[in-house]
Amino acid sequence: MDLLTPSVGNIFWTAVVFLILLILLAKFAWKPILGAVGERQASIQDALNQAVLARKEMEALKADNEKIMREAKMERDAILKEARELKDKIVLEAKEAAKVEGDKMIENARLSIEAEKAAAMADIKNQIGTLSVNIAESILKSQLNNPAAQEELVQSYLKNQNLN
Repeated sequence: MDLLTPSVGNIFWTAVVFLILLILLAKFAWKPILGAVGERQASIQDALNQAVLARKEMEALKADNEKIMREAKMERDAILKEARELKDKIVLEAKEAAKVEGDKMIENARLSIEAEKAAAMADIKNQIGTLSVNIAESILKSQLNNPAAQEELVQSYLKNQNLN
């Protein structure tokens, strides 16, 4: 008998061993293997679902981030506009205050100049008066040295007084 030629007994025992092996594998190996494959498939599906959810959350976060950036830019622009307006207002107020202060200084200087001018005019008038009295005294002294000139001066003064 040749080992390579199949015999009925050989086929029978091979089939019996094969069926026993299938039963043992089905009872002890396939259920755990199929369970592990099913669990693996479920975990892969769950991971894919979570990845999709994460992508959606990422897109939502990106949209929120862009919205926040737009709002921040708008707020920044509003703050810059308000700062410019405040700067312009402060500059305008400073110019007005400087103008008012300058006008006060000019008015004070004008009043001071007028007061000094009036004081100088009064001083000049006093000096002219003093000088006139000194000149008149000198002239009178020189003319009143002789008695005839004195008599003539008294007569002219009396005449002027009678007329007034």
